[in-house]
Amino acid sequence: MAGVVRESAVRESAVRESAVRESAVSAVLDLAAAQKALHAQPFSRLVQARITEFGHGAATLEIDIREELRQQHGFVHGGVLSYAADNTLTFAAATALGPAVVTGGFSIQYLRPAVGRTLRARAEVVQAGRRQAVCRCDLTVIGAEGEESVCAVAQGTVLPLNGPAGDNGEG
Repeated sequence: MAGVVRESAVRESAVRESAVRESAVSAVLDLAAAQKALHAQPFSRLVQARITEFGHGAATLEIDIREELRQQHGFVHGGVLSYAADNTLTFAAATALGPAVVTGGFSIQYLRPAVGRTLRARAEVVQAGRRQAVCRCDLTVIGAEGEESVCAVAQGTVLPLNGPAGDNGEG
């Protein structure tokens, strides 16, 4: 019985710690702050990316498809898809880990050519701890009539830049 009580107390403590961490992160990073952080990235300005949703373990990034973002066959270049996945994964993870994060690694699978008017990347946290967050991202293209089709999927690991969440690097 003591083991069950102790296990329950540990779970409750972990839930409280997670809620406190998420509350602290959301106080620092909201949609406006995420948009400002995105705009501070020169490459994001170059591709004219915008964050349209941010918070509660998820983020959405959109890019209007322009001629200069296409490859020789007329599809959105794979590098643009990778950029969108990478950045959206890190923004989703930032909702759990705080604003100072970097990509530890990610993989992307291209499913079909990206052709449409808008590229949308939606990422969500699958699991977050103190030292990393694992996130997944669906990349879709939105056509002229508003229809969406998945063109790629990605999964990645994101790390806090200065150690575990809440660690300011001191001590």
